[in-house]
Amino acid sequence: MSRSAEVIAAARELGETVAKLSFDSPVTHVYNPLQYAWRPHERYLRTHAAGPKKVVFWGMNPGPWGMVQTGVPFGEVAAVRDWMGIDEPVARPAVEHPKRPVLGLDCQRSEVSGRRLWGLFAERFETPAGFFADHLVMNFCPLAFMEEGGRNRTPDKLPAAESRPLFEACAGHMRRVVEILEPEWVVGVGGFAEKKLKEVLDPGTARIGRVLHPSPASPAANRGWARAAAAQLAEQGIWD
Repeated sequence: MSRSAEVIAAARELGETVAKLSFDSPVTHVYNPLQYAWRPHERYLRTHAAGPKKVVFWGMNPGPWGMVQTGVPFGEVAAVRDWMGIDEPVARPAVEHPKRPVLGLDCQRSEVSGRRLWGLFAERFETPAGFFADHLVMNFCPLAFMEEGGRNRTPDKLPAAESRPLFEACAGHMRRVVEILEPEWVVGVGGFAEKKLKEVLDPGTARIGRVLHPSPASPAANRGWARAAAAQLAEQGIWD
């Protein structure tokens, strides 16, 4: 089995496992793009997870205007459709929040985090082939959580009884992907992802780095995120 086929099988298993979990108030809606947006996600992995990687970036979970819409981690629509050339149909979640419709590549909202992240990669490597030759972007948790009013609720805010089985499944997936892709570096995009990498991976599996999260909620990220992130990656020896 090819590496991409192995990563795809791991993603399918994760999507099915977390679909069986339940979450209580204040969470009212749970989106699982590994199911309704499986076609673009599978194409992303089939195309770009075909070989060993030097660096795998890990985010926390899907954003409402990113992977929730496109099935691709940090999936800003323009980056997915125009830069990566992924143009697969996206279905709808079984129970959709009226304030968070899934429109796929027709979504007009911009995922700022994704625009910044993929914008940096496009600027440095120019082509998808240049970036994905040695890099990949993944998420630790595949689910997005919404409260009654439509507010996004991140996985780190879930009660332990709900997060424990979720994080166990996500940790198993993370270990499997790292085993398959054999990266030299795994890089947490933000503190949560870095923490999970340190908790989940055995010492010596890969070198663990961190980069500032590109979220507009971070004042530091709004003061030139691309420049700051590139400097962090260079200081850690991940990029030259």
